[in-house]
Amino acid sequence: MTSNLIKRVWEHKNKLARGFTQKYNIDILIYYEVYDDPQTAITREKQLKNWSRKKKIALITKVNPKFEEIVLSI
Repeated sequence: MTSNLIKRVWEHKNKLARGFTQKYNIDILIYYEVYDDPQTAITREKQLKNWSRKKKIALITKVNPKFEEIVLSI
């Protein structure tokens, strides 16, 4: 969860964000959701983390079937 997705993607691309993405060298964005309320976003993030890999892939495939990188602009 972040309040500044463009900055967060930049941090990942520049290997500044620690954790899963740094460990596995992941630096492309293929899916995201937008929420007005931070608590709702946190709840959704926790929900997705408990999903199976198969269910996550199905969700991503609905909006990005080719798993292409989403390029954000300022």
